[in-house]
Amino acid sequence: MGTPMARRLLAAGHRVKVWNRRPARAAALVTQGADVAATPAEAVADADVVITMLTDAAAVEAALFQTEGGAAGSLRPGAVVLQMSTIGPDEVREVAARLPEDISFLDAPVGGSVGAVEAGTLTIFVGGSDEAAERAEPVLRALGTMRRCGPIGAGAAMKLVVNTAMVTALGALRDTLAVAEAAGVDRATALDALAAGPLGGAIARATATGASFAVSLAAKDARLALREAPQTPVLAAAEQLLRALPDQDADVAALTSSTTHLTKETK
Repeated sequence: MGTPMARRLLAAGHRVKVWNRRPARAAALVTQGADVAATPAEAVADADVVITMLTDAAAVEAALFQTEGGAAGSLRPGAVVLQMSTIGPDEVREVAARLPEDISFLDAPVGGSVGAVEAGTLTIFVGGSDEAAERAEPVLRALGTMRRCGPIGAGAAMKLVVNTAMVTALGALRDTLAVAEAAGVDRATALDALAAGPLGGAIARATATGASFAVSLAAKDARLALREAPQTPVLAAAEQLLRALPDQDADVAALTSSTTHLTKETK
């Protein structure tokens, strides 16, 4: 997500300096006008707005606070840090507490995939102060629409709510299609009949073109949600199914085509 976000910001006229744990990905943005930094500290040194878009809390921790080259020690006084990675609310609040006092902070994870980035239609779940949100608005507006969720940590919490709905609905669609196959109902016919019902959103996500949300990331987000609410058996089952899929780099929609088929004897 970071690369298309950088391209979108460049196209909107923002000056962008990038750092990536895989330097080749950052270098690919040079021809589009980005500056490339050798370290996170170099990337943020003169920035008014700083975005972290990384895989997990460990990667955010390393980029901001690692002993050598971490960004936190080089932040410009008055800068706004937008933590846009999907991590847990507790980790978000911990990051905010460790930043210098003269730094503004928002947790701002996003809903949407690469296509939504390119179209500027991401939904951005924002937690933090009104003042920080107002200052960050020109940058966030280039990426999508802000949905204010509450104080710091609330954006991360809302992202877990949204992703819980997605993975459990895809899991329900998986089982529904298994029943359809076991009962002799054509898959396309079943999908057509189901599209107007409660699984319509899951069908739209499963059949979306250009969507890309890796199974491994969906499983990671499900585990974060389970940490918040352990007594959620449907979510726990969806997480186990995701973890068991052989291709962890596939889009999460792969969950709906990996069915444990029901037999006539199990009805």
